[in-house]
Amino acid sequence: MSDRPAQAPGSHLLLYDGECGLCHGAVRFVLAQDRKGVFRFASLQGRAAAEALRPFGALPDDPATFYVIERGNTGGPVLRQRARAALAVANALGWPWRAALVLRALPMAWLDAAYDRVARHRHALLGRRDACLLPAPEFRDRFLDEAEDTAP
Repeated sequence: MSDRPAQAPGSHLLLYDGECGLCHGAVRFVLAQDRKGVFRFASLQGRAAAEALRPFGALPDDPATFYVIERGNTGGPVLRQRARAALAVANALGWPWRAALVLRALPMAWLDAAYDRVARHRHALLGRRDACLLPAPEFRDRFLDEAEDTAP
């Protein structure tokens, strides 16, 4: 029995603040833990994020949150943000990160408030970045912003 959901490689899209040190760290963490490669990435400052969020009526104008667009085995894509996005990442990464799903027993308003508190202080925690994360060569095909930078 697998400890991870069965999903196609690159089936989820994680949208993050490309100018945030904490977000860069989170993306690096997900890359290291995502052994099946189910996540692709795009910074909220890029064109790919705006295009991905458009069908949901969302705009990437709030870099204090991050989004996950889940593409599961049933139904269409689902947009998650803030605490729900963090829990979706933990779930997709499998054990031991899936253990964080016990937090769903708490009211989502509390989890979002905790998320918002960290987000408000994210630049103080790990600083700002002048440029988006530059992924290692083996991960570049998972970053939609890389395709923007190299497009003619």
